[in-house]
This record gives sequence, structure tokens and C-alpha cells, in this order.
Amino acid sequence: MKLEMTELGPMKRALKIEVPAEEVTKRLAKAYGELNRQVHIPGFRPGKAPLALLEKRFAKTVEENVIRALVPDFYERAVKEAGISPVMVEIQPLDRTTIKKDAPFTFTATVEIKPTFELRGYKAPDALVLKRDPRTVTDEQVNRAIEVLREQQARLEAAPAGTLLAEGDYVVITLEGFLDGQPLEGTRKENQLHRVGSKATVLGIDIDSHLLGKGEGEVVEIAQSYPPSHPDARVAGRTVTFRLCINAIKQKKLPPIDDEFAKDCGPYASLQELKDKLRGEMEQALKKEIEASYKETLLSHLANLYQFDLPESLVERELDVIVQQRLQERQRGQGGGLAPRVDEEEVRQLRETYREIAKRRVKIALILEAIAEQEGLSVTEEDLNREVARLASELRIPVAELVKMIQAGGRESIEKLRTKVLEDKAVDFVYRQAIIEG
Repeated sequence: MKLEMTELGPMKRALKIEVPAEEVTKRLAKAYGELNRQVHIPGFRPGKAPLALLEKRFAKTVEENVIRALVPDFYERAVKEAGISPVMVEIQPLDRTTIKKDAPFTFTATVEIKPTFELRGYKAPDALVLKRDPRTVTDEQVNRAIEVLREQQARLEAAPAGTLLAEGDYVVITLEGFLDGQPLEGTRKENQLHRVGSKATVLGIDIDSHLLGKGEGEVVEIAQSYPPSHPDARVAGRTVTFRLCINAIKQKKLPPIDDEFAKDCGPYASLQELKDKLRGEMEQALKKEIEASYKETLLSHLANLYQFDLPESLVERELDVIVQQRLQERQRGQGGGLAPRVDEEEVRQLRETYREIAKRRVKIALILEAIAEQEGLSVTEEDLNREVARLASELRIPVAELVKMIQAGGRESIEKLRTKVLEDKAVDFVYRQAIIEG
């Protein structure tokens, strides 16, 4: 095999690959031999048809099959000989390519390659140094968590007679609109619970200012004017009188923080046991948060440490993923349903907005891949099963359902999962090598 490699750019190479004439002749002979045993030609016993007759009838088909077999075989050999790691390959169209016995066969491939760089600065003696995160779980934080539970255990009770509404009180109201003294259809809200000071509107009206200082049984009238452009023709350019009736006043009753309160919160024998449980959970969550922060610092350091050109195809592929995610998030934010129409200009702007993020992700992925290879890290079936179980727990779906989703995505989905697990292993390796000072 002859190989000529031409540099087309920092990350692009053109490979001109020549298959030797003897290899071409051998492959053609083998193909015709197999064909002779398979086809039935009148007047000839199986396997005894003359080669010239087979060539006359089946030359085009045989040559196409030989080319389809030769190209991937010798492309792989060429890549190994060139010592490159392609991330994208374009092979010349083969539909018009010809192959002849006793003559070499030449084809070309354009490949985009992974960058090569010298790994350094991620383990002893040049391990990365992190500043210790001093955060701890405080008594105040535990007490705030207790207060949250206390709010959840609170009950609404009738306020003492004569209570006048203040912020934080709860009120049961009936609100109805009247136009020219007659009830306006569709404007009645009956026995609506409202927290005074919440600024929540009822029928589009801010009622807080009309409630303050009022007592149970009082009725307040609110005049609401609507512009001529209002879509409801009944009220456009007119004033509607809303009658606000205060049916009942309630106040939140918080339980005392004691052992009985702890028992109401779960299987806890005492308030101290509840606090210990909360502290343990908060410490575990803080530990994960700090570790994630450390790892993000390490990734930023690695991204700044290495300087190399990025394969554009990988950047574009990552941009495809990011843009798709943003469009899906927008659709969910609009309540789902049919996907909104997206014009080309919007997509172009999104790609420009997130291009640097995509570049950083690709760069970090290439660095982690190189570290994993250097350190002999690999992904086992047990690793994959553990990650699937973790994701299922995070998404709150059965493991079997998630497995079906991954399998439905085919080999690509499984490889994505494997790549993520390998990257996580590489990050963990670098984190274990880091020095935490302070």
C-alpha cells in the first residue's frame, strides 16, 4: 500500500491511498470464484463457467463489491500507518470509480483528526492545587430547616373575633363583578383563600390594599376601569364594580418545636434525633456541592492549561446538542404542546451565542479522553449499570424504563453513556490527585 498524506489545515488531512495491483487482482479472482459457485449458467456445471463469460455478465457488480470491501479495509490500514485519530471522514464518491485487474486502485479520503498534545499538570509531581472550601453546616441552617418543616406542619385556624386584617393573615373571600348593577357572567369567585400581602391577584384585581384593616363580614366595592381596546367587548371602555365580601379571617398556627413536633415529621423519637438527621443530610449535600465545585475548578484549570486547535466537526456537533436543548427548554417553558416554529436566523444566533461554550466542552472532553487513555481507565458493565441506576433515581423513573429509552437510541446512545462514565472517571482521577490546601 502506498500512502500520501497532505495537510489541509490544523485539523484536516487528505489521504491518497493506493491499493497494490496484486491485491486488486487477488480480490477480483476471489470474488469471481465465489460468484462461479453461486450462479447457475445454462450449459455449464456449477463452478465451471468460463471467467470471460462471468466478466462479461457480472463485471460491474463484482467490481462494485470489491471496491466496497477494499476501501474500508485499506482506509483503516492507512489511518494506522499515518498515526492519526480521525473524528470525521469523507471518502470520495465511489459510484464512478473503476477497478481493473493487474492495476493498482487509488482512492482519497479527507479526515478531520483529533489534536495531539502532551499531558501534564494533572498529577504528581505537578498535581493541581485547590483552596479548601471552609463551608460547614451551621446550627442556624439546621434551625432554618426546622422552621421550613414547621411551616409545613402549620394549620389555619379561625382568627379571634374582632381581628382586623394585616399582612400575613389569611382571608376567605367572595368576589363578583357587576355592570350597570347586574352580575357580570364569569366574574364570580366564591370562597377563595387568599394570603394578605401575597400580591396575588383575583380576577386580575390587586385586592391586598382593599383588605388591610377590614374585619370579617365587611363588604368592599372596587371600581375597575377597562380600556376601549379590551378584548372583552362587554367591558371595553367601561367600569365594572367588583364586590369583595370577607367571609372569614384565618391565621396560621405554628406547632411548638418539641419532641411531639419531631414525631409528626417522621419516624423520629425526639427533636434532637430530627435535628441530627437533618444535619447529616445537609452535610452530605454540602459535601457533594463542594466536591462538584472543586471538580469544576479543576476542569477550568485544565482547559486553560492546554492550547490546541479543535476539530470543527466536534464543535458543530456539540452546538447541535446545545441548541436542541435550548429549544426544548423553551418549548417546555411554553407548556409543551406542538414545537414552536424556529426560523433560521434564530438558530444562527443561538449557535453564535453558545459557540464558546461548545468549544470549551469539546476541549475538556478531549483532555479527559487523553487522561483516561494515559491512565488506562476503562468502563465496565458494572459502571454502566451504576450510572443507569443513578440517572433513573435522579429522573425519578424506573430503571427498566430508562434502559428501554437508552436501547431505543441504539448504539449511539450507549456510546454516549459510556463516554460520560469514562469522562467522570477521568475527572475523579484528577480530583484524587489534587492537593487541597488551607
